[in-house]
Amino acid sequence: MRKKKSSRATSVKKPAGKAKLPRTVTGKKADPQLRASVEHEAREGSRERTEEGHLMAGRLPPSRATGGRQVGATRKIDEAIRDFIPVTEDEKLLQPPEPGGDFTRTDPWRVMRIMGEFIEGFDTLSSVDKGVAIFGSARTSPEDPHYRAAEEVAEILSRAGFAIITGAGPGIMEAANKGAHLAGGRSIGCNIELPFEQGANPYVDTLVHFRYFFVRKTMFIKYSVAFIIFPGGFGTLDELFEAITLIQTGKIYQFPVILFGRRYWAGLVRWLQTRVQAERKIAPGDLDLMILTDDPREAAEAVITAYDAQQTITASRLDGSDPSA
Repeated sequence: MRKKKSSRATSVKKPAGKAKLPRTVTGKKADPQLRASVEHEAREGSRERTEEGHLMAGRLPPSRATGGRQVGATRKIDEAIRDFIPVTEDEKLLQPPEPGGDFTRTDPWRVMRIMGEFIEGFDTLSSVDKGVAIFGSARTSPEDPHYRAAEEVAEILSRAGFAIITGAGPGIMEAANKGAHLAGGRSIGCNIELPFEQGANPYVDTLVHFRYFFVRKTMFIKYSVAFIIFPGGFGTLDELFEAITLIQTGKIYQFPVILFGRRYWAGLVRWLQTRVQAERKIAPGDLDLMILTDDPREAAEAVITAYDAQQTITASRLDGSDPSA
């Protein structure tokens, strides 16, 4: 007799008794239906914030741009049969493997594409030796004081010989690329594949497209000597805490992480002090890994000073002396 193939989905034994559903931080019951709904809303919110950033800068977002006037017959596409949430390469990678699937759809095959993406990034950015990554919200308007501050700090750093690296989008990213562009410096954008077309801002002169977040994040760290973190959302926080973790674990050194906008970051800093540090989840000195400022010149000076210290440590390592001395 042929054995019946077992289903991939295995039943999970539930605890005896009626358990209460956990709740989200806003007090809603965290059931699968709510999770699906809020995940959809989160994707839509991300798209809307990006599009709003383009609109505030006076540009049509990619989703609203047309290819110009068409001549001749126009093919009508039945949108009803389309997948309205394009599957990105990151999403494919993070899906559980399918047993017995086509090799070209498996993770070992995908590693070759990841390797190619690393090679492309390294090749394109290999000449960058003094990069500064600037992060912040895509929704920041050109009228926002933080937009002008990002533009100014990028101008100062560009004139000091630093390249500016951003995620290539609108808002704070655009402001930083614009500052570098106006100062005649190198303006780099590391774009990421999303379920919607993000579109690069017009001030990027070196654009690299990435399918995988972790490859892109590697480029930000590898080719930057500092991070400047303007007010932003989860993506901005992700870059902030990744850099702090790498410093804390000795992967990078003399790497300033600058929080720009004292009022915006005050609540987070207060929580880190009164809860995380108070409960000894971090060491007291860990908070000093971050710099807090409202002054573009102060931010730029912190980067320049740290870069000089980085060069000293590198020279010490090359001649065999103690870099920590």
